Order: sequence, then C-alpha cells, then structure tokens
Amino acid sequence: MANALGVQSPDKAAYMDDVAAVAVDYKRRLLDLLKLGPGLTVLDLGCGPGADLPAMADAVTTSGLVVGVDIDQKMVDVASTRFHDHPHVEIRLGDGHALPFEDAAFDRARMDRALQHVAEPATVLAELLRVLKPGGLLRIGEPDWDALTVDGDLEMNRAFNRFVCSTMVRNATIGRQLARLARAAGFEVETVQTAAPVFHDFATADKIFAFTRNTERAIRAGAVERADGERWLAELRSGDFTAAPLVFLLAARKPL
Repeated sequence: MANALGVQSPDKAAYMDDVAAVAVDYKRRLLDLLKLGPGLTVLDLGCGPGADLPAMADAVTTSGLVVGVDIDQKMVDVASTRFHDHPHVEIRLGDGHALPFEDAAFDRARMDRALQHVAEPATVLAELLRVLKPGGLLRIGEPDWDALTVDGDLEMNRAFNRFVCSTMVRNATIGRQLARLARAAGFEVETVQTAAPVFHDFATADKIFAFTRNTERAIRAGAVERADGERWLAELRSGDFTAAPLVFLLAARKPL
C-alpha cells in the first residue's frame, strides 16, 4: 500500500515478524525481566500478529493465561488464526487508552515498541497501572529514533533521524522518557536498561529501519535534497555497513 507521498509501505504483520526475527537478544532480555512462571496472567499490549506470544505462553504453561491486545483488527485476525488452538492464549481487539479489563486483572504487563505509536502515552500507562495487580510487574521496550546511529555521512544520518522523528513516528523519543512517564503514572521504577543491536547487513537493516523507503519520503517532502539522499543510500548499500538503534528497557512495578 502506498502512503500519501506515493511510497510503498510493507505489510504490517510481515514487518513485525521481520523485527521479531532480528531482535532476538533484546526480546529475550525483556522476557527475562518479566519473571514469568506457571499460573501467571500476562497482558501483551500492542501484540501485533503475536510473534512474542509463544515464549510467554510456554513460560506460564497451560495453568496461566496470556492475553494479546491490539487496536488493529488485521493484527488481531492474524494472531487469532495463529493461536486458535492455544486455549491459554487469548487475543482481543482493544485500545490501550481504555483497556477492556477489570481492575487488578493481570500479574504482568508488557509493551514492545507499541507506546511509540499511541496518542497519549500517559493515559496508556495509567490504564496499565489500573489492570495490574498490586505488586504486578510492567516491562516496556521502546526505541529512541533520534539515537539511530549509522556509519557514514553524519549529516545525512541526522537528517534521516530528524525526518523520522518529525514525520514517521508519533512518539519517536519515547524510550528516553519511559522512567519519568512511568513514575508520573504511579509506578515504582526498578531499572532502566538499554540495548543497541548492531547491524552489518544493509538489506536486513533496510527492512527494519526503512532507509530506502523513508529517505525517498524525506526527498519527496523536501526534507532532504535528492542528490544527497541518493548518494547516501548508494554509500550504505555498497560500503562496509554498520548501524545500531538504541532501545530502552523499562522494569517497573505497581506499588503494593
């Protein structure tokens, strides 16, 4: 599907599966921070097509329950199809600003790269506080798009980041804000960690960070000169490529 600038966008479910395939290390860290065990109830808010649900379902076993929630009906449909034969995995259509659950319904709650897209992060965090049991754990992983580091032309790296932050992602620097926002919502912040996976293959990185697609968008929007953008992309494709995003991992707890 093409956006308003006429640039083709990838299938959302396929994109999220691609991210899951290359983000194994930080996702494992986020899973470890959840401290899952048999019998626990877990909320995965912004679950997408459900790429992260199997590991959580395995950890809580059939005595527990994993509930994936997404605001996109297509994502809910894909995830529901994938997990139709898993009785301890439930997929729900829902908005994080008004979760369809009773107070204190979950032992654990998780978001991974979803808070960056919501209209009101503070409202979503307040809802997560509400649906967690006292002492329940919240774990969130969010990128900081202004900190995406690409070896090569520094000014083009900065121009690309500025365009993504100003145009492509609603809350592009939410990662660095997580601790402050969680405390303001009423959580006790336990730790804030960072992950910075390094990419050396341009084709793989291009799938995840959309260098080609978003550079073309920036050119068409007048944020980057075409000659500069095309030269930068040519250098990235043909050079000794290195890029690294910065992801913040928040561990917080609902007070007893």
